[in-house]
Amino acid sequence: MKSIIFTTFVVLIINIKENIMSTNKLMDPIGKLMGLRYKSHPWHGVDIGKESPEVITCFVEMVPTDTVKYEVDKASGYLIIDRPQKYSNVIPALYGFIPQTYSDDSVAEYCMEKSGKEGITGDHDPLDICILTEKEISHGDILVKAKPIGGFRMIDDNESDDKIVAVLRNDALYAGFDDISEIPEMVINRLKHYFLTYKDLPGNKKEVEITHTFGKEEAHEIIKRSQNDYQAKFERLGSLLSNV
Repeated sequence: MKSIIFTTFVVLIINIKENIMSTNKLMDPIGKLMGLRYKSHPWHGVDIGKESPEVITCFVEMVPTDTVKYEVDKASGYLIIDRPQKYSNVIPALYGFIPQTYSDDSVAEYCMEKSGKEGITGDHDPLDICILTEKEISHGDILVKAKPIGGFRMIDDNESDDKIVAVLRNDALYAGFDDISEIPEMVINRLKHYFLTYKDLPGNKKEVEITHTFGKEEAHEIIKRSQNDYQAKFERLGSLLSNV
């Protein structure tokens, strides 16, 4: 009798364990998806906005007072320290990326079309953006609304690394600017200098160039293409999230 009871108990424990393991396997992807949706992963869980590309939501990683380079960890969505700034140059504007964008084939094709260069690929990152404002923003890890006005066609080791330039929506000083051609030359030169030098390290020569400064219309086209690249890359993710 004791033997039968013991055997029944063991079978019951095994069944419970198998059910738990099965449930964990089921909940793991669901849990990840819930995290993307409800914790608002800044790349995947934030919408670019209904007014895009005229006005877009941006995620700010860095501000001009930062002495280290922050960037979003793609897996977790948390802001991490990429590296300390080696030299005195600092980002002269708010800097971050546009959610639900991706630099891949369509963005690279446009870069080659406009630059006349061949063999360019996307850098497989969300689209970078710097945002001009007169206000002193004390820290990153925030969402802001901004109006794209142009940008820099930057190529980094044969990868398209476009930098969109925008103005903070309703900013007292910059909100009235509609195109990058209206921005004072000193501001543009300062931005260019930062992007051409911030990766410089002793003994580590970087093949970085800015081929063009482009206006609002091209900025809008690049944003649209980066959204298309994102949809192509993460099509399954969007489908899963819409059903959660």
